[in-house]
Amino acid sequence: MPTVLVVDDEAHIREVVSLYLTAAGYTVITAADGAECLEAFAAQPPDLVILDLMLPLADGAEVCGRIRAHSDVPVIMLTARASELDKVALLEAGADDYVVKPFGPAELVARVRAILRRAPGSGRQDQATDEDLHLGALRISPATWEVTVDGEVVPLTAREFDLLLVMARRPGVVFSRRQLLEASTGFDEFFQERGVDVHIRHLREKLGDEAGEPRFIETVRGVGYRVRKAEG
Repeated sequence: MPTVLVVDDEAHIREVVSLYLTAAGYTVITAADGAECLEAFAAQPPDLVILDLMLPLADGAEVCGRIRAHSDVPVIMLTARASELDKVALLEAGADDYVVKPFGPAELVARVRAILRRAPGSGRQDQATDEDLHLGALRISPATWEVTVDGEVVPLTAREFDLLLVMARRPGVVFSRRQLLEASTGFDEFFQERGVDVHIRHLREKLGDEAGEPRFIETVRGVGYRVRKAEG
């Protein structure tokens, strides 16, 4: 069973979220602050982290950054800050998604399910999806969630991998932000188009793309993004 680490300094939130996740079939471990989170993460690496932004000792953005330093496990941030700038800041910190407080536990479980069903071995992939994609120096293996550039493994988050895979399956085709949301998340109403730009930028940085002369991901101004066709 997938394990979810729930981190919040409010006991009743931990209890309610744990109850709903357990009922949905997940194994749950909890932590009340940033230090406990990192200790629990090291002792029993989870399949996904639900992380509150406002934590004692170390805020959630800092904790997320420390997790991201050595792991690409999906992270969903909980926040009471609803402005676009605040949401973008969470994505910049490395979060895959965010939920604004107050929230419905069923909505949170839906987001957990949407992210985890994309994990290797989840049964989401069909035969066509399992086939490796080769685009010049870029290789994508949907079955193992592995991406390599020039033979070197490039670690990506779940959201980054999903966006890349959607575009790479149809190289040369331009996708709008809305199309990428609908094709990659399954919960486009939960995730703003501005977040696509953030994840694409992180994806480019990891792939070694230069803005002026991209090897893999091109911006089509006023329209969206596309993965370049392999030359030759």
